Amino acid sequence: MIECLVPSVVATAETRGDVLDIQLFPEEERSLGRAVEKRRREFVTGRACARRALEKLGVASAAIPSGRNGEPVWPPGVVGSITHCARYRACAVARLGEVASIGIDAEPNAPLPDGVLEDVAFGTELELAAADWPVQMDRLLFSAKEAVYKAWFPLARRWLGFEDVELHVDMKSRTFCARLLLPGPVIDDVQLTAVPGTWCVEHGMICTAVVLSMTDATGA
Repeated sequence: MIECLVPSVVATAETRGDVLDIQLFPEEERSLGRAVEKRRREFVTGRACARRALEKLGVASAAIPSGRNGEPVWPPGVVGSITHCARYRACAVARLGEVASIGIDAEPNAPLPDGVLEDVAFGTELELAAADWPVQMDRLLFSAKEAVYKAWFPLARRWLGFEDVELHVDMKSRTFCARLLLPGPVIDDVQLTAVPGTWCVEHGMICTAVVLSMTDATGA
């Protein structure tokens, strides 16, 4: 699913089941700590996907610990993103220089829990979520904003709230554009103001992806 959403310079790996037959690096074990079994399975399977994706990229397996905000810390010269939800784990990676940043997310194509939409969508997004679509729009909005945040954070190194992004979704092309409502990171003296993305719905799941090229990152 993720592979169809990203350009060819991005390597991906995905699985619908747990992959637990890998040995974590010591740095990864420290990041995991005393996690509950569910979290351990997600973490280990996510790192297994990451190693497969890195291999496709021609990069040797390396530790991918978690940063202070829970983000994966990639080997030098690599950018990437990991996602996990029930019955699905995936990773997407690319070489820094070919890609500036990546964010991917996967969610069930089902309504958000009660009370969550009001924290996720605002203004015209609420009208979009209320309309009748062949996809669960509230969940798509959530997933798209998660993908935007994952691509944003390595560039900005600061929080981006749901309320800090205004989404416009194109149903025909299955794309979206996230307008940033706060100052974006400045790269090469140009400020990032919008983040483009793609999405798909397959097998009862929604997948979203943001791949910022160096051109996107410089606002050109």
